[in-house]
Amino acid sequence: MSQPQSQPQVWYKQFWPWFLIILPLCAVVASLYMLFLSIEHKDSLVSQDYYKEGKAINMDLAKVRQAKQLGLQFELTLKDNELTLVQHGGTPYLAALTVNFFHPTLAERDFSQVATADGDKRYRINLAEPLNGTWEVRLESFDTSWRIEKRLELQSNQHYWLN
Repeated sequence: MSQPQSQPQVWYKQFWPWFLIILPLCAVVASLYMLFLSIEHKDSLVSQDYYKEGKAINMDLAKVRQAKQLGLQFELTLKDNELTLVQHGGTPYLAALTVNFFHPTLAERDFSQVATADGDKRYRINLAEPLNGTWEVRLESFDTSWRIEKRLELQSNQHYWLN
């Protein structure tokens, strides 16, 4: 007597076809997720027009040289949520001052404010939240004839010199 032959299982009930399908499927899902992340979180540091920005840098350097020629020097004091700027050198400047803060990696945290001198010849800026960490600080005259910029590691209750 011969033994009855067993019927082979259908492919979708076997282990190996699913194992071989799952591996490439995981790679496809992971690559789609990475594509989603790269589209959602674009790098804000990349410029579209390098040539124009290169020309603008040369103009900016002339403004920095002008500030050095005038001997301008400011003391920046950060206390809680208030930023105070006091001029300590050079030609007295009492007009409005444009103060820019640039975060090195997060463009959405950048902000700018125009400050005017009070009766004590101090420029005061009230901040929405304390500034901590690395920032590129830029002071610019209201008529944009000179500029001072410096990268600072800001901490509350500290004094910094901009020249």
